[in-house]
Amino acid sequence: MTDLLAQLSTVFIYAAMGVYVLAFIAFALDLARRGARATAEEAAVVPSAVARRTDAHSAGGEKPAVLTSEASGGGGSPGNGATTTLTRLSSRISSRVEDEVTNGGPVSFSMRAAFVITIVGFTFHLVATVLRGIAADRVPWANMWEFSMTGTLVIIGVFLLVNLKLDLKYLGTFVLGLVLILLGIALVRYYVPVVPLQPALQSYWLVLHIIVAVLGTAFFALGFALSGLQLLQARRERQVLESVPQQFKFLATLPTAKTLENLAYRVNIFGFIAWTFTLIAGAVWAEKAWGRYWGWDTKEVWTFIIWVIYAGYIHARATRGWRGSRSAWLAIIGFAAVMFNFGIVNVFFHGLHAYSGL
Repeated sequence: MTDLLAQLSTVFIYAAMGVYVLAFIAFALDLARRGARATAEEAAVVPSAVARRTDAHSAGGEKPAVLTSEASGGGGSPGNGATTTLTRLSSRISSRVEDEVTNGGPVSFSMRAAFVITIVGFTFHLVATVLRGIAADRVPWANMWEFSMTGTLVIIGVFLLVNLKLDLKYLGTFVLGLVLILLGIALVRYYVPVVPLQPALQSYWLVLHIIVAVLGTAFFALGFALSGLQLLQARRERQVLESVPQQFKFLATLPTAKTLENLAYRVNIFGFIAWTFTLIAGAVWAEKAWGRYWGWDTKEVWTFIIWVIYAGYIHARATRGWRGSRSAWLAIIGFAAVMFNFGIVNVFFHGLHAYSGL
């Protein structure tokens, strides 16, 4: 019966991944639609103004006052006209998006479909995790495979729950892409059969420790996606000001870099709170299992390093004025440390926390 439930769990994981692929495609289609909309609006404004100025120049006639003002940029060099037009266009699109996010504006069919498909995939994922727990007759996070299964489940769950309060559906492509990569690596490298729980892990403090750890990881993952988008958006905004062609048109329909930075900060604070409790619960568990709260084990050290990175991120942004790209890069480095702690420390570093099952 145990083997059958474990096999069913794996089948549901494969089903969840298949559904997640469909959701990823639907989210990507929404980004493509956003890019097409931004391109169409830009083409409707910039070329028409340029064409009118060209026609006026060719005819040797006087330029209309409004076009002269645009072309001169209010008395500046001729090149400032295009910059001013693009900047106004970008501001107009971004303002409308901000209004849609705040007031619940229209959502595309592909976005709605992607969100519904993600919920279906999450349901399959949840069933797979529950079946693994029933098969093992314990909490399903005793090794790398089970932690991967549970961790990615919580990432999707947090993404869905956060969207009840904040409209972050545009992160779907990045969140689903990350989850698919993590699950794919776990299936290829980390899968192990069901085994009994080791004595040191038979503690309710383990349950609390892992719950807050995966919760913190999930919020850090959202913060990572927001910080990555913030860097891309900041680059696009500089290109608009410099009248340089933009590579990712869909960014014009997303919130501004400043808004994305503020959202990342709020999300990372929740992750930091959860990670703080991870350290506390882990210390209490270590005392129950090994008779000491802290022993400078490799896993303990890296968990503390992650806490320090995010504490520095929050402190630097709040008190030292680290805004913009510097805060984004610090958040990205923090999530990279989380992934290193999970994928490298757990597998290649030996210590009291060597519970990868590999």
